[in-house]
Amino acid sequence: MEYYVNPLCERYASDEMKRIFSPDNKFSTFRKLWIALAESEKELGLDITDEQIDEMKAHVYDIDYELAARYESQLRHDVMAHIRTFGDCCPKAKPIIHLGATSCYVGDNTDVIVMKQALERVRKLLVNAIYTLSLFAERNKEVYCLAYTHFQAAQPTTVGKRATLWLNDLVSDLKNLNFRLENLALLGCKGTTGTAASFLELFNGDYEKVLKLEQLIAKKTGFEKCQPVSGQTYTRKVDYEVISLLSGISQSCAKFSSDIRLMAHEKEFDEPFESNQVGSSAMAYKKNPMRSERIASLARYVICDALNPAVTAASQWLERTLDDSANRRISIPEAFLAVDGMLSLLINIAANGTVYPKMAKANLDREMPFMATENILMHCVKKGGDRQELHERIRVHSMATTKKIKLEGGENDLLSRIAADEAFGITKEELEDIISAENFSGCAVRQTEDYLKTEIKPIIDLYADLLGEKPQIKV
Repeated sequence: MEYYVNPLCERYASDEMKRIFSPDNKFSTFRKLWIALAESEKELGLDITDEQIDEMKAHVYDIDYELAARYESQLRHDVMAHIRTFGDCCPKAKPIIHLGATSCYVGDNTDVIVMKQALERVRKLLVNAIYTLSLFAERNKEVYCLAYTHFQAAQPTTVGKRATLWLNDLVSDLKNLNFRLENLALLGCKGTTGTAASFLELFNGDYEKVLKLEQLIAKKTGFEKCQPVSGQTYTRKVDYEVISLLSGISQSCAKFSSDIRLMAHEKEFDEPFESNQVGSSAMAYKKNPMRSERIASLARYVICDALNPAVTAASQWLERTLDDSANRRISIPEAFLAVDGMLSLLINIAANGTVYPKMAKANLDREMPFMATENILMHCVKKGGDRQELHERIRVHSMATTKKIKLEGGENDLLSRIAADEAFGITKEELEDIISAENFSGCAVRQTEDYLKTEIKPIIDLYADLLGEKPQIKV
């Protein structure tokens, strides 16, 4: 019988992100934390031997999951099951494993360590997304296209300039991610209600050793600090802050995917499309933007998922309640797995998609005569024309052209009408020069160049060692 498999693992997330949230990573981190606790307690004077610590270190990764499952079925307690399992393969160390600790010592600290690893993975993907989009912007900085407000034709821009808008969102996400990483703290070892009573007892009332114990554990696990105060758990606002960051990244990815889908509709862009890929089971000619649609779909999930840690943080009782546990086991890993899939897709689309400059020009040319009417008017006035008379003639010609386009499906013939009207005294060649896209796109090219130089290059230089990610997309 086939059972349900999480699609995030089966279809969307990378092997690396799946490894980060794997049982092997989780429970080997439990064991590393028990070793860090024992080493720190020994350094502070407790009767723990090197032999016991060495025995624990020899069994970090050989986790007997069947034995742990048998223990958990008896004890109904996952941490105790793994304490027993670890103790069975470390008989000398068994008496001192988990000494003075509560379940949250390994549970919560592991969650923080895993979130840190996952955030570092997201940072790598973000940097590669920024780099890939910067190349896209550079390649297309002079590809003029019609810009839209309200998805109605507006003044021209360039495809590269549009890409800087996507970049700017991701740069904001990267700044937020770095802030969260820099401020991520371990729970530490604060005991059953956050008072560290058990450790104070172990150290015969020596408060300074209790403080030192946390400092040692933090250092051994790669952290600068522990939470200054807590109940039994770290504040669940940490989860909310991290998943809110992932929601922000999802919003950026969704915006990108929406724009790509609109550009695909205008036939100005195609996603990567394999030679044997099928766009529709019925309509063989179709090339649907399914990668962008997948980004939008996953983004919607994460944006909604951000409500989970918000409710969890708000509903915690006093020093500890367990109604967070089942929710967190699902909501936190799945948010990371989904974001991993989104950023991988974004990189793939930006690196391998196709821009169609001639189609962008054709779309622009259909609207450009209307946009150019004021410039045409000024040009003809400078040549001696009557501004009021020419304004009225432009209005009449524009209305006639619009009617032809909308009622008959005709082409935009406004320029031909103006060139044929002797009142304007203007040639078709003069008109073509006036309506050049370069004259209407403002600073788009320069803005793109400046943004890539001043904002993006420093990021690429700083994170050069993270570049080179080439996600494998399952489609």
